[in-house]
Amino acid sequence: MNRRLCRHGRWAGTRRAAFAAAGLAAAMAAALLAAPAQEASAATPGSGLLDSAHGSVTWRSREYATGTVGDPAKCPPLSEDPDGKVCDRFDLKVSVSDGYWDDNPEGGVPVSVEWQKPADDFDMYVYDDAGKQVASSAGTADPEATVIPRANGTYHVVVVPYDVHDNSIVGKAYLPATTDAGDLTSFTGGHGSYTMAAGRLRAKADFLEGGGLRLQADPSGDFSDPAGSRIVRKQPAPQTHTTSFDAGAYYGIRTPGAVLRVYKKPLRFGLYKADNRTRLWQEDKPLRWSTGGMRQSLDRGKDEQFFGGGEQNGSFSHRDRTMYVANSFDWNEGGYNNSQPFYLSSAGYGVFRNTFAPGVYVFGPSVHTGQQERRLDAYYFTGDAKHVIGSYTSLVGKPFMPPVYGLEPGDSDCYLHNANRGERHTLDSLKVADGYVHNGMPLGWMLVNDGYGCGYENLPETSKGLQDRGAQLGLWTQDGLDKLAEQVKAGQRVAKLDVAWVGNGYGMALDACDRAKSGIEDNSDARGFVWLPVSWAGAQRCGVLWSGDQSLSWDYVRWQIPTYAGATMSGIAYNTGDVGSIFRHDAKMYARDLQAKTFLPAIMTMDGWATDLTTHQKADQQPWVDGEPYTSVNRRYLLLRERLLPYLYTLAADAAKTGVGGVRPLYLEYPDDPRTLGDDAKYEYLAGSDFLVAPVYKDSDTRDGIYLPKGVWTDYWSGTTYRGPTTVNGYHAPIDTLPLFVKAGAIVPMWPQGTTSWKTRDRHELDWDVHPQGHSSYTLYEDDGVTRTFASGASATQRVTADADEHGVTVSVGASRGSYCGKPDARAYRFTVHGDHAPRRVSYDGRSLPRVGSADALTAAGTGWYYDAETGVTTVKTARASLDRTFTVALKR
Repeated sequence: MNRRLCRHGRWAGTRRAAFAAAGLAAAMAAALLAAPAQEASAATPGSGLLDSAHGSVTWRSREYATGTVGDPAKCPPLSEDPDGKVCDRFDLKVSVSDGYWDDNPEGGVPVSVEWQKPADDFDMYVYDDAGKQVASSAGTADPEATVIPRANGTYHVVVVPYDVHDNSIVGKAYLPATTDAGDLTSFTGGHGSYTMAAGRLRAKADFLEGGGLRLQADPSGDFSDPAGSRIVRKQPAPQTHTTSFDAGAYYGIRTPGAVLRVYKKPLRFGLYKADNRTRLWQEDKPLRWSTGGMRQSLDRGKDEQFFGGGEQNGSFSHRDRTMYVANSFDWNEGGYNNSQPFYLSSAGYGVFRNTFAPGVYVFGPSVHTGQQERRLDAYYFTGDAKHVIGSYTSLVGKPFMPPVYGLEPGDSDCYLHNANRGERHTLDSLKVADGYVHNGMPLGWMLVNDGYGCGYENLPETSKGLQDRGAQLGLWTQDGLDKLAEQVKAGQRVAKLDVAWVGNGYGMALDACDRAKSGIEDNSDARGFVWLPVSWAGAQRCGVLWSGDQSLSWDYVRWQIPTYAGATMSGIAYNTGDVGSIFRHDAKMYARDLQAKTFLPAIMTMDGWATDLTTHQKADQQPWVDGEPYTSVNRRYLLLRERLLPYLYTLAADAAKTGVGGVRPLYLEYPDDPRTLGDDAKYEYLAGSDFLVAPVYKDSDTRDGIYLPKGVWTDYWSGTTYRGPTTVNGYHAPIDTLPLFVKAGAIVPMWPQGTTSWKTRDRHELDWDVHPQGHSSYTLYEDDGVTRTFASGASATQRVTADADEHGVTVSVGASRGSYCGKPDARAYRFTVHGDHAPRRVSYDGRSLPRVGSADALTAAGTGWYYDAETGVTTVKTARASLDRTFTVALKR
């Protein structure tokens, strides 16, 4: 669970980060800069005014001897707490003109509270005059800070003394004033580095190898770097082969792949392709900075689309939307707890803001991108979407390579001191692991202490018991990362970071993620496998991001589909949500949600916290608890996922190299198809380039609006083929059916039928599911699945091709190249080749294989083939052969 606020006895709920599109009327800027600050008295409630004559306000609370309450809902009414003994209150009136916030970098009124003792903790909540919460800051930061978006009217600030010791707060709020960059006053530089000035503003352009650009600007005249090496661990090499020229209205800086224009009146920037005619991006207004922010304003292309921003709950495409980049404890649709200050454009570029400051990105007709800091530090990358994602992750960190058990299902619960389930013991987790074994369902790992106050005992015994059942021990970090070394030596291989250990996100989250991964790796030969619910740019290098604590509904199933596909557009390769949510349970919704997550790179159930929607009784979340038909349905998809692990693991290896994760919006593979941006395509995703997944997210056995892009697509269950682009309506999808399509030409590696664990799989057999069309190929990646020796080359690849023509299909299997510990010397193969007709003859390296009359007969035989007329699938079974040799299987018509 993600319980920074669970200790308060209630949920973080709908906390929205308080950032909105920026704005301040230029005519009022001078008045605000000169406006005096006000200081309110300690009377409760204090009050203050922000308008053209009053630019800022401060107030002080009384001193609190100890914490009072942990939740603003528990603050007594003002009439019962007139002196603020329980909660501090302050009324803030904001009076600004219409349009005031339309182009302001901070987008609203910044409000903060700070105190003297860093170990103490106050939480701040802001309500409008109607009682609606409009902003909050309730993490572990000092100061607590937020922004009241587009503020105008009366607001009530409530500060909760959560954990304090003879301490008080000072509150501050201000109206941000703005200044625009003026005309260019100097331009100098060469060999890839150039500086320019416009009055007080200094700017710097550094060109990087690979076509990158770092653009910095600061009105202080100093190019500071608060993030240091915490996000960008190593600066890219400079591109020194540049030249500059004077084009009259602008200076041009030419690199091998692009031209940066530096306009003179006023100072503005534009990046163009090498022809200096094709625009990538162009500022339509000069840089604008405010008291505590800076924004860049760009002219939007006619059909330009925008993606990225990390995890943006409920969306993957952001044209005509406002995208928030900040810590958020809103785990639901519209939240952005795993957001990143990065976006990419269909115009052929992407940009990363090198900062830990929150930001807001408005992708309207004029694109405004701003961070809550008075500086610009932006890295620009050029190319198509995949290339941009690769360049971005080369800068902040490629996705980590997970252990193979990390791709198997995980299970989390609190066993010791479980207030929700009664007293149990950590070793009781083994009984749940037995449930997976008994029900024939895979289990890769277990968190055995998920919950505040849970604790643990008998770690070595628990770890060994789980390993005996094919699973690894995971622990939630309630007591801190300082115990990680001891826990890893006792058998821990999975670490889950809760909100208490990632704080308000940003740098704290990234540091904790890096530290947890290193803690596992420094004390074992295992790969670090870390989960966290709040993060920042670079977290893909160290952790699985998950979308937090939600309550189950059909909407929950729906909005997560574009969320995880969209996260891939920011190089987040591992992003997921709890199967069936955490707080509520329903058998049908759980089954549909599990189906929707079958092809995600990570999957986990969160037990022990749910209430059944029908009975209103406490309900566990293991995939067998609902009985038939749901147990069999859930088992079907968990076993399908397990069989597909060679495919999913190869996608993981590709992500570690390229930065592009396996779960993708259709746009990423079909960028020239505008329908991939439509509502139909929004609620489906691709797993790699071969599988199209269109989950059912309504209480229905029919799925409408399934968009299939260009190509031939085969229904995975029925064998029905469709030629795209087309939209499928009325697709029959009873509870046991996930609408799933395979692209013609796919060659899919699979573990043998019935595999329930990576540890017990038959290493001497590998299956290949072949959907022939013309010429296609696939390269399988393998390593030991557990240790980090792959990083030094201990791995193997095997290339398989399929060629189909009027004479039949030929499958060519290459030798396995490379070595790793545990690699088998030889293995048998089973091919399932999809087609319309039974072959006349099947051969193995030119020698005919015997035809058998049934699938059971083929299973019993050492080699041979069988054709199923109902499905049109020919199954071919070969004898065990050395992995050093190549061979062909030919199906002749």
